[in-house]
Amino acid sequence: MLPDMNGYAICEELRRSSHFVPIIMLTARSQESDKIRGLDAGADDYVTKPFSVNELIARMRAIFRRAARPGALPEIVEIGAAKVSFATHSLTIGGKEHELSFYEVELLRLLVERSGQPVSRDEILQKIWGLEAAPTNRTVDNFIVKLRKKIEPLPDKPTHILTVYGFGYKLVPSGKPEA
Repeated sequence: MLPDMNGYAICEELRRSSHFVPIIMLTARSQESDKIRGLDAGADDYVTKPFSVNELIARMRAIFRRAARPGALPEIVEIGAAKVSFATHSLTIGGKEHELSFYEVELLRLLVERSGQPVSRDEILQKIWGLEAAPTNRTVDNFIVKLRKKIEPLPDKPTHILTVYGFGYKLVPSGKPEA
């Protein structure tokens, strides 16, 4: 609802020019489809009016906390046939490059850091979204589905991002079960 360019286009443009700038969309558009479109455009969070200033500040702290996390991982990590670049927030597979959202990158970063080990949904929620954001377990599951569609040869039969039933997820970069 901006005069010259809509917020989704601005967000996409910002994301193309910088993968590291935190973006929170603050909008009157509150339908689920609007929220999904905003997050898919590259927003790290989406806050609808009316909102609490304290909640907005807490969401900003959560994003800055995650953005400041030191990166001890290599710049590029291979997961099966996919090459993930944490620096450019992109994934390349089969010669095609896909942009990754902030949360997709952070979720992959956590799974790579704990490669081969199960990571609980609760830990993922706390470390990536923060307690202030109040996301649900379905939030994690939805991002896992998105990542599987980008990484897995057969997303319905994953070999890299595995479900640990009743607990969470684990990453097997080679796709081969570990001994």
